[in-house]
Amino acid sequence: MLDAEAFGDITRGTICIEDLSVGMTRHLRKVIEDADLEMFARISGDRNPVHFDDDYARDTIFGGRIAHGMLTASLISAIIGEQLPGHGTIYLKQALTFLGPVRPGDMVEASVSVAEIDYSKRRVTLACQCAVDGKAVLKGEALVLAPSAKFD
Repeated sequence: MLDAEAFGDITRGTICIEDLSVGMTRHLRKVIEDADLEMFARISGDRNPVHFDDDYARDTIFGGRIAHGMLTASLISAIIGEQLPGHGTIYLKQALTFLGPVRPGDMVEASVSVAEIDYSKRRVTLACQCAVDGKAVLKGEALVLAPSAKFD
């Protein structure tokens, strides 16, 4: 379950494919904290020092510590699984381009928009983005199998 305090007010539930339309968009915002990096490292096993060691990270192209790219991308997954289309959605494919770093303490604003719908196959193409201070740090596209009211 999402922590309401960490993620702010977000609408949860399901939008069935019959009710989706191109352009529908959902958002969430989350401050990335050191505790999130630690939890993500425990789950993923990724303890790259660029995420945890100030001295090491200072000497990289980022000039300081950064969050795991897939931690940032997981905010897209939260929107897809909780909001658009929501509960019952099945991921089929995700393409991501990382455009900039996310640092501990950054507020990430994630958004997902319906780009294309294939009603006959229940497939929805979603445009995905994460931004920090209005600047895109991640862009991508997801293909999902949306829930249907006909299959409840």
